[in-house]
Amino acid sequence: MLTSNEAVKTFGDNGGSIINIGSYASKRPDPYSTVYGASKGAVDSITISLSQELGPKNIRVNSIQPDGVVTEGVAKLGIDVDSDVIKGTIKRCSLGRMATPEDIGNTVVFLVSDDASTITGQFIEVSGVYI
Repeated sequence: MLTSNEAVKTFGDNGGSIINIGSYASKRPDPYSTVYGASKGAVDSITISLSQELGPKNIRVNSIQPDGVVTEGVAKLGIDVDSDVIKGTIKRCSLGRMATPEDIGNTVVFLVSDDASTITGQFIEVSGVYI
């Protein structure tokens, strides 16, 4: 919220785009992740509210909602792509793979581009359709 407020100060008359990073957990929290899911639900509320407040200034606000993403952080937990945890997650992905940081980055690039000039207040799950 604070970062968004500061970003708005830098946008000129042409507006801009704010991309929040939420999580699928805002709508489908895993067991024992009550606080995490609730915090991501707050990101959803911020996204919707700011998209309405900032739309008249031509500022779009959207949220990317990753699921499992293969990152360095996952590796630091001792989980590699050949682990049972990752293999189990991939089995639940319709596309047969988890998202990568590049997938998230490509979605950000799209959302800030002119191709997404009418998209605001939306949530895009980048997950390989994890169910």
